[in-house]
Amino acid sequence: MTKIVNHWIGGKTAEGASGTYGPVTDPATGEVTTKVAFASVEEVDAAVAAAKEAYLSWGQSSLATRTTILFRFRALLDAHRDEIAGLITAEHGKVHSDALGEVARGLEIVDLACGISVQLKGELSTQVASRVDVSSIRQPLGVVAGITPFNFPAMVPMWMFPLAIACGNTFVLKPSEKDPSASIRLAELLAEAGLPDGVFNVVHGDKVAVDRLLTHPDVKAVSFVGSTPIARYIHTTASANGKRVQALGGAKNHMLVLPDADLDAAADAAVSAAYGSAGERCMAISAVVAVGAIGDTLVEKIRERAEKIKIGPGNDPTSEMGPLITKVHRDKVASYVTNAASEGAEVVLDGTGYTVDGHENGHWIGISLLDKVPTSAAAYQDEIFGPVLCVLRTETYEEALDLINSSPFGNGTAIFTRDGGAARRFQLEVEAGMVGVNVPIPVPVGYHSFGGWKDSLFGDHHIYGNDGTHFYTRGKVVTTRWPDPADAPTGVDLGFPRNH
Repeated sequence: MTKIVNHWIGGKTAEGASGTYGPVTDPATGEVTTKVAFASVEEVDAAVAAAKEAYLSWGQSSLATRTTILFRFRALLDAHRDEIAGLITAEHGKVHSDALGEVARGLEIVDLACGISVQLKGELSTQVASRVDVSSIRQPLGVVAGITPFNFPAMVPMWMFPLAIACGNTFVLKPSEKDPSASIRLAELLAEAGLPDGVFNVVHGDKVAVDRLLTHPDVKAVSFVGSTPIARYIHTTASANGKRVQALGGAKNHMLVLPDADLDAAADAAVSAAYGSAGERCMAISAVVAVGAIGDTLVEKIRERAEKIKIGPGNDPTSEMGPLITKVHRDKVASYVTNAASEGAEVVLDGTGYTVDGHENGHWIGISLLDKVPTSAAAYQDEIFGPVLCVLRTETYEEALDLINSSPFGNGTAIFTRDGGAARRFQLEVEAGMVGVNVPIPVPVGYHSFGGWKDSLFGDHHIYGNDGTHFYTRGKVVTTRWPDPADAPTGVDLGFPRNH
């Protein structure tokens, strides 16, 4: 019997009523294992209504109440991390160890939310004028929504909802329809932790559900992570409907390797960052820029390491890389490799013919490595989101920097060098939101915010960290005068208040 994933509304499972379902496949076998209910406009409205009703009390709840529940949720999440990782592997395909790492990174933001009291404590200035005090406080927005991608079905939602609900908001999550089960398990654990009904809701679906969240008058803010075209659409549509928006888009992350770099360390990092999670990461390194005469040596070192990666089902402990999420996506990724030579690149490794014995219908693709890739090639210009690494050659640092800064994307970047001066110059001159120095995937820890520049971010706020807290709250300034009982009446004064 095929498993059915339904919605979570008002603290309980809500069976799909639209009659529309989407298939969820096991990427390692290609078999449809699950059906996920797609929400109608009315079902999205029901979730928002449940969140709005819950906000009446949750928004007024004490910080101690919120953090106590989040601490219990954290303990449950830690206890069930292996189970959640198993759900991720079954529907996304990533290897179990990688799925466990995803849960661990999500836990970082839960930790941050558990300590939200510090972030919300406000400011006070006393005696700014005679017997006048001014205070600044931050208050929740109301109902907020999150729309999340398939590549991190547990981590990215946890980049959003722990901070949102810790700040006093209520939340409606629309996860990817490709791997929906982890989001429902998170909802169940929140309920077990004692989260009041309606504070956290999950609706599955497609553009119908998304568009209703973007236009619903009771949704005050929308968080999104996904591709750049959709991020631009989310930002434009939600902003036009008066909502606060943080929309994180795609990437083409460059790793600059200078001639003085430790090439073995650089090759290790390039392989790990390009091919981990089958390249389905917005922070994957997809372009290595080799400066000077090191290119041939670096490419050979990358090739030697890449050829040794074991590809197989995510639930096989010996697998280092799993399949891609869908067959359609697998075929699209393969097309970039198939067309690379005609666009001027040298194909060092071609993984398009790879398959796994006993799992021939899985969404398999092997490791691909393209060298001397021209910037005009589609493999360089597009976000491939698969295990394809492009190597570009430049003669100088300045030429490499211009190449990187010419990209429309500005999510993350890295430099490998032993020269501190060069590294310092790069981190100041490169046009990207996150920079790694001898670190290939510079994803910030939970108390620093994540986000890119240019076409990698739409909106003014990065996600989690201090930006996350500010996104999910709004500031209010209160000016107070309490006259001393001994003061005589001052009479009417139509001028500005005196502060001297």
